[in-house]
Amino acid sequence: MSHAYPPTGHEDSRGSWDLPAAPTGVAGVLVGHPFDTVKVRLQVQSVEKPQYRGTLHCFKSIIKQESVLGLYKGLGSPLMGLTFINALVFGVQGNTLRALGHDSPLNQFLAGAAAGAIQCVICCPMELAKTRLQLQDAGPARTYKGSLDCLVQIYGHEGLRGVNRGMVSTLLRETPSFGVYFLTYDALTRALGCEPGDRLLVPKLLLAGGTSGIMSWLSTYPVDVVKSRLQADGLRGAPRYSGIMDCVRQSYRAEGWRVFTRGLASTLLRAFPVNAATFATVTVVLTYARGEEAGPEGEAVPAAPAGPALAQPSSL
Repeated sequence: MSHAYPPTGHEDSRGSWDLPAAPTGVAGVLVGHPFDTVKVRLQVQSVEKPQYRGTLHCFKSIIKQESVLGLYKGLGSPLMGLTFINALVFGVQGNTLRALGHDSPLNQFLAGAAAGAIQCVICCPMELAKTRLQLQDAGPARTYKGSLDCLVQIYGHEGLRGVNRGMVSTLLRETPSFGVYFLTYDALTRALGCEPGDRLLVPKLLLAGGTSGIMSWLSTYPVDVVKSRLQADGLRGAPRYSGIMDCVRQSYRAEGWRVFTRGLASTLLRAFPVNAATFATVTVVLTYARGEEAGPEGEAVPAAPAGPALAQPSSL
């Protein structure tokens, strides 16, 4: 019996990786970005003067006031970072899994967590620019012309520390969520018996991928709310928070525990279809494209599994 999930990345003799998830990842960002814009706006809106009553009202308001393009503010940032993040995550996850010696649920979690932590180097500045662009006013009053201009301006005013604003909260979010992400996908594909040739392979992969995305978000969502608030802090007016714990205290004092679930509906609406489609597409395409590799004496042997496909839980 083959491994519980089909091979999803190709490793050469030097330990490098092909990144077949890139086209699917771009599609996922395009589909998921409007939901992310709604999530961010709900997370950071003022409790004293709330602009939006909920997810649907936020969607309608953005389209009415800024057109459909308003939902795609900040899109350039995740698109620019996608390839670099995929390269880091695939490489780190695969190499960590090999370094740990054997494939097990615990090692899947540890390898995913390591990958999540490393990619924060790119993810944090990328999400800072994305968040600032999603929240800035439209038209001539806008502060930033684009993602790069946003980071250049922040660096000019605040230096390297400003560009990495929210790094600790990003680490606290990404490290466990990536572990949960890979662990859930591995456990579900094993439990569902996802094997090449199974006539129900695609529905099973859709279920496993979508559920993995939801579980990874649920595992650290309150931290994401704090991260968004810290990265948006000071955009309109003087900064309010001195750090993570101060943000948690002020947010809880003003709005109670529900503040840490703001924007969750939009996130989950996006997480299942985007992650399901990405996991299923990449896994199925690679399974049938690679097929069987020739053995040393000409016999066919199954290709070595390289780990589950990646559908970014931070940018998707």
